[in-house]
Amino acid sequence: MAPIFISMNEWRIAVGSTRHPKLNAVREAAKSFAEILNPQAALDVQGYEVESGVGHTPASREELMRGARQRAEALAQSIAAKGGHAHFFVGLEGGLDVAQENGRRRVFLESWAYVTDGSRGHFGCSGSIELPEALAEEVLGCGTELSVAIDQFAGTKGIRDGQGAWGVLSGNLISRQESFRLAVVAAFAPFYNVEVYRPAASAGN
Repeated sequence: MAPIFISMNEWRIAVGSTRHPKLNAVREAAKSFAEILNPQAALDVQGYEVESGVGHTPASREELMRGARQRAEALAQSIAAKGGHAHFFVGLEGGLDVAQENGRRRVFLESWAYVTDGSRGHFGCSGSIELPEALAEEVLGCGTELSVAIDQFAGTKGIRDGQGAWGVLSGNLISRQESFRLAVVAAFAPFYNVEVYRPAASAGN
């Protein structure tokens, strides 16, 4: 990983992924709050490969949050070790959350983001969409990676680099990129909406 060097009129956002839906999600999110966050600077988004430290398909909200946070923190440590710098580090994690409702297992697809400036960090979530039971069983019961299972389910290949499971499940009304965009906008809220979050920010994480 090459070190990051920043000009005075640029704010760098480092993302713990090089996948296009994730990077484009962060870029689209950054456009929406750039003028609020710092109207004098352009936001530059760069992706880097880092490990999440969790399973290939997280199967709980806790694991999703842990994966997103560990991506961001591992990225921050790696960049600092090489003498680089970024203003924000973003970790993104998609996977499943399992709930019991009225005696029935319900499995939801979620996209999570964790954003840190190196001293404090915050989470954001996309919302949820329910998986068909057959798809949920393939992933949770058979241990198939979600990206493989959704390709089999939809009868195509490479879905996670395009519409994603979100697109398949929503009939393309919600894409994987859009789900991560919402998560990133939510995670950045304490940084661009400072007046609302000031009491929590002063108290730390």
